[in-house]
Amino acid sequence: MKELSISQTIEEKIYFIRGQKVMLDRDLAWLYGVQTYRLNEAVKRNKKRFPEDFMFKLTKEEDNLLKSQFVTPNIKDTSLTSQIAMLKRGQHSKYLPYAFTEQGVAMLSSVLNSDRAIQVNIEIMRIFIKIRNMLSEHKDLLKKIDAMEKNYDRQFRIVFDIIRELNAPPAKPKKQIGFKLEE
Repeated sequence: MKELSISQTIEEKIYFIRGQKVMLDRDLAWLYGVQTYRLNEAVKRNKKRFPEDFMFKLTKEEDNLLKSQFVTPNIKDTSLTSQIAMLKRGQHSKYLPYAFTEQGVAMLSSVLNSDRAIQVNIEIMRIFIKIRNMLSEHKDLLKKIDAMEKNYDRQFRIVFDIIRELNAPPAKPKKQIGFKLEE
């Protein structure tokens, strides 16, 4: 995989679940070039390294919500090779996937030792940092906009009131209701 395409692929595989940025076991396994059950076996052998804030199992509702966000291919329309690849990645797994937080993904580097796993992990950590920086910049921008809105709100309200007055049609004299007595 080219560096640009792997970065883009990794960004697409990061989800926001339970208020955290996570990656699913099936996506990580695909990136590392291993089968999902092999990745989960390695994690289970090292269970002490993966507390709940590093890894958690999705609920059925969360998994269905994730699946509904993607267009699933019609199995009849895909080649046998594609079907096998999807099964290897865990796309049609009967088990609920595990979600790994940023710390959990970092811990995977100590469990998986292949050169590919190390390189992919480095790239994943860079993407997590990039996302964290983008979110931080976004929060700073929102704070600046809020401050500007507070500072300039009165001045702009006066300007808009004057513009409304200038654009308002002239007031017509009111007609009297009833009849007039002529003198």
